[in-house]
Amino acid sequence: MPYEELRPEAAHHLILEDRGRLTVSGVEDVESFDENTIVMNTAQGTLVVRGEELHIEKLSLDGGDLKVEGSVESLTYEDDRREKGGFFSRLLR
Repeated sequence: MPYEELRPEAAHHLILEDRGRLTVSGVEDVESFDENTIVMNTAQGTLVVRGEELHIEKLSLDGGDLKVEGSVESLTYEDDRREKGGFFSRLLR
């Protein structure tokens, strides 16, 4: 879908600075988080952030913004074609 066709509430952006500071927009929900993994639902699907010493510095679900600090090792989108379920149901597959 072209960028111009996205609705403002569906806009989704990632900004990663020096692998130590991540800003995400279009966040709808944070399913789980700890110092090594953050799982969130975004306007473009489920995003999994993996790293070390990850800390959520700011979360605004009203605005859809999330800021993370720590050592980011990977950013992965899960395949949304799979059946939906909670975090633990995906772990137990």
